[in-house]
Amino acid sequence: MEQRMRRTARGRVAAIAAVGLMLAAGFVARAAPVQAADTNLIVNGGFEEGLANWFVNNGNASDSAVLSSTPDAYSGSSAVLVASRATTGSGPMQDLSGKAQAGQTYALTARIRYENPSGPATKQFFATMHYGAATYTNLVSVVATKGQWAQFNGTFTIPAGQNVSTARLFFETPWTSNPSSDPNLHLMDFQLDDVSVVGAAPPAAPSKTIEVVGKLPGEHNPLIGHKFGADGFGFVHDGRVYMYMTNDTQGYAPDPVTGISPGINYGDINQITVISSEDLVNWTDHGEIQVAGPNGVAPFTGNSWAPGMTKKVVNGEEKFFLYYANGGGSSNVITGGSPVGPWTSERTSTLINGSTPGAEDVAWKFDPAPFVDDDGEPYLYFGGGPASTSMPPAERFNNPKNLRVIGLGDDMVSTEGSAAVVDAPVAFEAGHVFKREGKYYFSYSSHFGGNDFGGPQTPLPGYPGGGQIGYMISDDPTSWPKETYAGVLFPNQSQFFGAGTGGNNHQSVFEFEGKHYFTYHGPTLNKRITGNTTQGYRSPHIQQLTFNPDGTIQQVVGTYAGVQQVRNFDPYRVFEAETFGWSKGVATAKVDGGSPQFGAAAPNLVVRDIDNGDWTALSSVDFGDNGVRSVTAKVRALAADAQIEVRLDDLTGPVVATIPAGTPGAGWAEVTAELEGVNGVHDVYFTYTGPAGADLFEIDSWSFQAATGQPELPATVTALVRCLAGRAYVAVQARNDHDAPVGISLETPYGERSFAAVAPGGNVYQSFNTRAASVVAGVATVRVTGVIDGRDVTTVHTAPHPATTCGG
Repeated sequence: MEQRMRRTARGRVAAIAAVGLMLAAGFVARAAPVQAADTNLIVNGGFEEGLANWFVNNGNASDSAVLSSTPDAYSGSSAVLVASRATTGSGPMQDLSGKAQAGQTYALTARIRYENPSGPATKQFFATMHYGAATYTNLVSVVATKGQWAQFNGTFTIPAGQNVSTARLFFETPWTSNPSSDPNLHLMDFQLDDVSVVGAAPPAAPSKTIEVVGKLPGEHNPLIGHKFGADGFGFVHDGRVYMYMTNDTQGYAPDPVTGISPGINYGDINQITVISSEDLVNWTDHGEIQVAGPNGVAPFTGNSWAPGMTKKVVNGEEKFFLYYANGGGSSNVITGGSPVGPWTSERTSTLINGSTPGAEDVAWKFDPAPFVDDDGEPYLYFGGGPASTSMPPAERFNNPKNLRVIGLGDDMVSTEGSAAVVDAPVAFEAGHVFKREGKYYFSYSSHFGGNDFGGPQTPLPGYPGGGQIGYMISDDPTSWPKETYAGVLFPNQSQFFGAGTGGNNHQSVFEFEGKHYFTYHGPTLNKRITGNTTQGYRSPHIQQLTFNPDGTIQQVVGTYAGVQQVRNFDPYRVFEAETFGWSKGVATAKVDGGSPQFGAAAPNLVVRDIDNGDWTALSSVDFGDNGVRSVTAKVRALAADAQIEVRLDDLTGPVVATIPAGTPGAGWAEVTAELEGVNGVHDVYFTYTGPAGADLFEIDSWSFQAATGQPELPATVTALVRCLAGRAYVAVQARNDHDAPVGISLETPYGERSFAAVAPGGNVYQSFNTRAASVVAGVATVRVTGVIDGRDVTTVHTAPHPATTCGG
């Protein structure tokens, strides 16, 4: 085996090791016997599904090629053609991370052919593994004859001590430092087909389920207790607050015995986590967006950290723009049809990088935070990291000038002009802007000193200490001289949450229903799992932001109590089971199909990994004066004799309903239980019971039904589906049949609209854009609120609509 270290300049240090295969030219090893338990780690090895799961090796910046499907295959209907290769390593690659195991032996086979008329009569090809950083290992080789299919056929053993957290297989020709000097010899096109790597089955993924109660009942921080999330960015749309976060859970792998995970590895994070809430206490998990990496929305990026979110009408269409850091070297943006997708990339290269005007001296071109002003002008704030060594040491410490602001184009996926310096005192990263009463507020995280910032220095009076959130106030979103500095907005979180919770922070500010809120992160959930020694896994928090009469901000105090719930939870609808005020021992996972609450275009998650004694809960559920009749759950039973108990106000509170989970193997089913004598506002606990040691069931959604016999407000409601410009719209109409004015709310998974004081006989109408070409059959909900005999009454009417496909 040849093991070699590659550097940017493609230098090589070679070492020969015997680990199951000698790679003498022309040597073909006998494949190891395949056992019944062996598994093929390669997906789509015959390229019958086109290029799915394959991409061009990108281990070095100079690697580049074009992959395309070709019917000229060794077997089947398709193979891959590799053309326009820039380096000898530019070939098709598949990610085997999490599949390939150290110490295991694998049998590798593949077919390869080249036909370049000016190429040599024979050529050696390698199957090579990239283990991350500069570690590459040739696994199997073959010498092919021009115009003929040759076969890779050999075994390889991954050394027992090899780190396999990254393991990416690709095909290449022998390395040379200057392949363009003779491209016919080094950079020929080739075809590849029938790739397999057979051996030990991939190890079971370590459980990421958090078994402790990480968010205590009655507390509102951290926001969620079943997963982590960092760098939270708050975004308000249609009465909900969405939080976009770096997916710290991606690298979480607790030891099954100790429950402690290795430290976080930011280099592995390429997903963004999304949660949302309409009351700031009960949060719905929308899962993860696969932003970067080979299978990401933007596969030309490798990481997705520190997201920033905004929306804007572009060419008459409302679009949503999610910005993120591609590691420390660049930033990018993807585009969504709603706050939860679907997502696409309008770019093929990063938005902010070394070629961005005005950002040449910025060490870390990351932490992109968008801001759209009242006049529609969009801006992006970014940057951070070590100060330029061209500045005097004291200036490097106090005014490192490492943050920037740049204008965005009207399309929101391009920049305009040159980036301007944000001269934030003691700045490190995490720039963010919001506007209040005509003033612009810029907040940021401060650095910790050290050689990157001029060595030992004396901070200027009033400037931030290490790891604090400072802020500035300006009359201009692009002008931030140091004189606009206004003070420390938030001290380091360890001041409030104690040992193990220190480190850097990342914040945002959003306005929701007339109040401002401050988001930040801290390893508080991590601390509740492992104690005062944490491993870097962070969780989102919110505190209310208050202002002094002169517009300055009152310093924020971090608390587990968090913010007040802004409204009681409405149970009389279908809502996602992965909506939690508090929880213990459960996890969530995406399943096929659309969301029952948020529509067909939104991802659907279910609650899973439910064991005996686990539970979830909702805060301040309002059952109204007339009370509730029944509760329905959509459940997939996995174990016999499992059930759901509904309790009020406490984990050990009275059981007011018991829902049988159903029969294992019967698939998804709606199961209902009656409730009696329950009205008013209560915390609701769903406690799960069944055989010990078994996964009991999965839950998709909940709904409660109001008690009968209460006065009802009459209305005539209809729901239709229509097509416009290839998109489906759900059109809802309601007529007030009461003898007095009423309020009417039209609700669908695609949006809501409310009307006040609708006169008797009056009609209201709204056409909701599904943002899709088809829509499944569904139900629109119409809530009518008014007065009957002096009593406030709300009556829920429903109207079904059919499925349709536009243009089909």
